[in-house]
Amino acid sequence: MTNEKTRASEEQIAYAGVLNIGMWFGLFLLIVTFIVYISGALPSFVAIEDLPKYWGMRVHDFNAQLNAPTGWGWAAHVGQGDYLNFVGVAILSGLTIVCYLVILPILIRKKDRAYVVIAIAEVLVLSLAASGLLKSGGH
Repeated sequence: MTNEKTRASEEQIAYAGVLNIGMWFGLFLLIVTFIVYISGALPSFVAIEDLPKYWGMRVHDFNAQLNAPTGWGWAAHVGQGDYLNFVGVAILSGLTIVCYLVILPILIRKKDRAYVVIAIAEVLVLSLAASGLLKSGGH
């Protein structure tokens, strides 16, 4: 038995639908790209057999010793098996932005101004954070 208080709104259903599809797609990509990586079908930035040498290193030391890319620099290495895995991670990371963009027209149509402002702010803040322009974080 559902009533108006327990029924999901149109925007909640839209958000959840996109999140569900995106999550399964991202998970599928993570699995496929990991299989490509461990199979050796593509060359790796760091050979699998060399990984134990670097496990105990701090991120800064690892990046310095291997001249590893930071920020969005990984995108230039997407043809290498170990960086190909980042595609699924990036998709999962950007999913919240996509979800907010999907519900924005619903909120506008409903004239729900407060949530329109919040959704736009979320998209802008998350996009700015993902862009790397702030140069914050430990990497």
